[in-house]
Amino acid sequence: MAEILLFHHAQGLTPGVHAFADRLRSAGHTVHTPDLFDGRTFGDVESGVAHAQQLGFGQVFARGVAAADELPTELVYAGFSMGVMPAQKLTQTRLGAVGALFYDSCLPVSEFGEWPDGVPVQIHGGTDDEWFAEDLEAARALADSTPAAELFLYSGTAHLFADSSLDAYDPAAAELVLERTLSFLENLS
Repeated sequence: MAEILLFHHAQGLTPGVHAFADRLRSAGHTVHTPDLFDGRTFGDVESGVAHAQQLGFGQVFARGVAAADELPTELVYAGFSMGVMPAQKLTQTRLGAVGALFYDSCLPVSEFGEWPDGVPVQIHGGTDDEWFAEDLEAARALADSTPAAELFLYSGTAHLFADSSLDAYDPAAAELVLERTLSFLENLS
């Protein structure tokens, strides 16, 4: 079973992020869900982004990277939207990454150097997600350049559609994300 460091999105560590992590735990995986916002959650992405700006994106980013300090190096790094930033940095810069799961976001690989050889990644995003549209080119580039990369696009979904506590939640698409995630994690063993 995998050990996963899962970072929340800009709306905070919501009940939906907890529920997603619990689904992974119920399949036997260990999931760490650090709270980068000290318990604060927000009703919309814009308010969460404003909070992250107030804290300083560098500070939020540093909190995410520091969350790995007390954990083993053999981790799967995962993140929803804003949480992809520390997940991707750790995948690319911390030795021992065994996989990566990016939901609703993907940064250009050049942000953190090269993609580590042999590290598989899944990227999940909505085709109708205005936020993910900004990252789609980077997601496609990563998928095209990395043999162990998969890009899954979900038609008709909004940003953060896999978070069951948000209005954007799409039960059918979220279930498919979970199925694909669990298959990815099983294949790591």
